[in-house]
Amino acid sequence: MAQIHLRPDWHIAERDATSQSAYHSRRRFIRKLGLGGIAATTLGVGGGLATGGITTGDPGRSTGDPDGPLDTIPENAPRTGLPATRNADYVVPERPQTSRLAASSYNNYYEFISQGDLKTVWPLTGDYNPFPHTIEVRGLVEEKTTFDVDDLIRQIGIEERICRFRCVEAWSMTIPWIGFPLAGLIAACKPLSKATHVRFYSVDRPKEMPGIRNARWFDFPYYEALRMDEATNELAFVATGMYGEPLPKQNGSPLRLVLPWKYGYKGAKAISRIEFVDEQPPTFWQDLFPKEYGFLSNVNPNLPHPRWTQAQERHFLDEDRIERIPTQLFNGYAGLVGHLYPDEPTEFRRGVVR
Repeated sequence: MAQIHLRPDWHIAERDATSQSAYHSRRRFIRKLGLGGIAATTLGVGGGLATGGITTGDPGRSTGDPDGPLDTIPENAPRTGLPATRNADYVVPERPQTSRLAASSYNNYYEFISQGDLKTVWPLTGDYNPFPHTIEVRGLVEEKTTFDVDDLIRQIGIEERICRFRCVEAWSMTIPWIGFPLAGLIAACKPLSKATHVRFYSVDRPKEMPGIRNARWFDFPYYEALRMDEATNELAFVATGMYGEPLPKQNGSPLRLVLPWKYGYKGAKAISRIEFVDEQPPTFWQDLFPKEYGFLSNVNPNLPHPRWTQAQERHFLDEDRIERIPTQLFNGYAGLVGHLYPDEPTEFRRGVVR
């Protein structure tokens, strides 16, 4: 069974929502008292979600650990193009944005944590150094190449898009991402015409990522893939930041895929390698549990997961406010991607994995 933890519906954070300015003021006060991370976990200071009992004595942590979920943006992350201009074509008018603290506190990232409280990733990111960062391009391309993230940002340019985000575990958020269209990166890679799919590999650094060291049952690095028509669709996005800042480590720094019409695990984080192939490649979760995680993995309320319904979702407004809402076909983006999937069911089907 997949190592996925679903918090019960009654679970709420112990801490109240806190503004960003108040958050940093309280952090500075704690550091002056010499309490550091212990205060953040035992006193409940900082406004993030519950830490699941992780303290400074946890063997997965290091002395350089962040004080809180907003302290994990690498200091040397590129800031070219910030603040980014919002693209008005990509907004979510029917629901408010999820708070920045909630989006930075509640994450799936198995390279860092693979047992216990799977959602409180940020305390374990202290040893991870995302930058400098390059991406290798291999496979069916005109020429093998390597891109620097900062160069890509300068070459393609960045914008802000507000998008729905839906996890396969039936929780969701609304996030203002910063980055560039995946189609721009695909074009820069110069794939051959016979390439039908593109595969993405994530960073694999056991010394910096405790989840990789501890979860030997997973075959890292993480790998995902898309059909070429999906990868070049206007909705496919490469995020280099969120909420006006570069990506925090727990959100996929230095860059990650954002595919709003697919479940979140399709969005590979910390991409380090791109490969173009001429047949459908396997993917990480599909290899592990083929009866539960298909290649397409589109958000579809008519296709239940074998162990739970996908008809509704728990939508995060902030750390303490979660509302239950109905799930939309393709997460509300049917007008942009529906034509790619003529066989996708629009009526309920039981036990179907795609």
